[in-house]
Amino acid sequence: MSVGPAAPQPEPEPEPGPRWPIPPAGGWTADDLDTLPNLPPHTELIDGSLIFVSPQSIFHERAVDLFKWQLRSAAPAGFEIFREFTIDIDAHNRPEPDVLVVRTDVVDDLEQTRFPAGAVELAIEVVSPDSVGRDRETKPLKYARAGIVHFWRVENKDGRAVVYVYELDPATGSYVATGIFHDRLKLSVPFTIDVDLTAITPRQRPKK
Repeated sequence: MSVGPAAPQPEPEPEPGPRWPIPPAGGWTADDLDTLPNLPPHTELIDGSLIFVSPQSIFHERAVDLFKWQLRSAAPAGFEIFREFTIDIDAHNRPEPDVLVVRTDVVDDLEQTRFPAGAVELAIEVVSPDSVGRDRETKPLKYARAGIVHFWRVENKDGRAVVYVYELDPATGSYVATGIFHDRLKLSVPFTIDVDLTAITPRQRPKK
């Protein structure tokens, strides 16, 4: 008995991967961040586009923690400190500063997911390799246009933390650099604060 050729086997279906939402005409809006399903944590909205965050380094984690707790201990009544919380700049821009100081009058609901940019006194960005352009150029421009008076940018320079401090010039609506700080950050605005920046540096392992 002759046997015919074997029937072709169906090719295996590709493994399902993440399916990112397709943006509508005109881009996403600030309200969409609260309703789009399955977004990665800490997704931001910049110019109507979704920005996903890469895994963070030890430097980033330590810097964010240090500034959050130092600012919280130094802040006077009327301000609260948050980390990685989005702010509304306009309908197509809802970034997430790494640390921010906001007025307490806008903190009124434990379920809220954002603050108005006008209530932000200070925004801090800790630069990561994939966020250099956003943190040095895009976000400072947007924060200044939103009227956020104080902006700090924290960078890892050869294993040491460097803080670049800016203040809004009300005449031009742009940021002006007011200082570059190594090892120690000591300021009187937006309130008095004194931070040991060397605490961010990875601790040396004990010698065997």
